[in-house]
Amino acid sequence: MNAAAVIPSKRNRKVAIPHDAGIYRHRNQIERCFGRLKHFRRFATRYDRRTVHFTGFVHLAAAMIWLR
Repeated sequence: MNAAAVIPSKRNRKVAIPHDAGIYRHRNQIERCFGRLKHFRRFATRYDRRTVHFTGFVHLAAAMIWLR
């Protein structure tokens, strides 16, 4: 997995750590998407035992969010 932390440094830090603003924007969109998905009770507690059923509900919830 090719993952890297994309967290901006605090504003009052003496030496700022550089970060990519474009990647940070995508990170923010993904975090908001997970926040919206967690409003669904079934998603937040994961009632489904099978991965196929859980994945199907994630697709259904994403479609419901997209249609709003």
